[in-house]
Amino acid sequence: MSRFAHFVAVDWSGAAGERHKGIALAHCTTGDAAPALVRPGHRWSRQEVLDWLLHHLPPDSLVGMDLGQSLPFADCGAFFPGWDASPADARTLWAMVDTLCADEPHLGVNGFVDATEPSRHFRRHGGRCGDRFPVGRGRLRVTERAQEAMGCKPYSNFNLVGAAQVGKSSLSGMRVLHRLGGQIAVWPIDPLPARGSVVCEIYTTIAAIAAGRPASRSKIRDGASLDHALATLGSAPFGHAGAIDDHQSDALITAAWLRTVAHTPALWHPAALTPEIARTEGWTFGAT
Repeated sequence: MSRFAHFVAVDWSGAAGERHKGIALAHCTTGDAAPALVRPGHRWSRQEVLDWLLHHLPPDSLVGMDLGQSLPFADCGAFFPGWDASPADARTLWAMVDTLCADEPHLGVNGFVDATEPSRHFRRHGGRCGDRFPVGRGRLRVTERAQEAMGCKPYSNFNLVGAAQVGKSSLSGMRVLHRLGGQIAVWPIDPLPARGSVVCEIYTTIAAIAAGRPASRSKIRDGASLDHALATLGSAPFGHAGAIDDHQSDALITAAWLRTVAHTPALWHPAALTPEIARTEGWTFGAT
């Protein structure tokens, strides 16, 4: 039996601007009732998601956010090797991102990725590739290597180019994690508390695989396929006919998946998750 009473999945976006089709929130409780969208039809801003987490989150919630909690550290022994001011851990990184972007609206992150030293490590638009961005796909965290072993195709958070890039969404998410201000535990950067709500990192493809979808076809865009995936997770149907936005379906499936697996001890104690990895890189819940 899970100690959590509520399960929330946040499909996130780092796109420019205030409000985003790519943000969706879904929620379910214990049992097998279908997950529901939070404020269906609403186009969320990132600030609104932060405010909802701080002021409207149901008690004892497990919140999965589809973003990278941190940047690679273990491979080089630093987020930004060769820079004396490179942060020592994830929380210090979050604070740096938020400070350098303090005047930027909508929790944007251009002020960080364009700063002199950090920019050397990012691949940015306009053919701007920092001299410390390695040849190839870019640096990956230990948890992203674990995702690869599960059949997923993670992308480096240092890559800010291309339709599948996740760097800006992860960096904007770090601003949210910083602004939670310790009011909600962020696992595994914070130890798993005995009670209260917890935020964790999710990768919606992992939930889709558990729902019977191959990693290459993890996106669901019709109600019948959504209900089939939910049934695989032991959930009642959502009951939507016809086309559905895949950001919404990602959130709905992942909320139901969190409910199914939150009580699984092995997912809270993956073998590769050392105290040092937890403190610096964080981890994706469900990556084994």
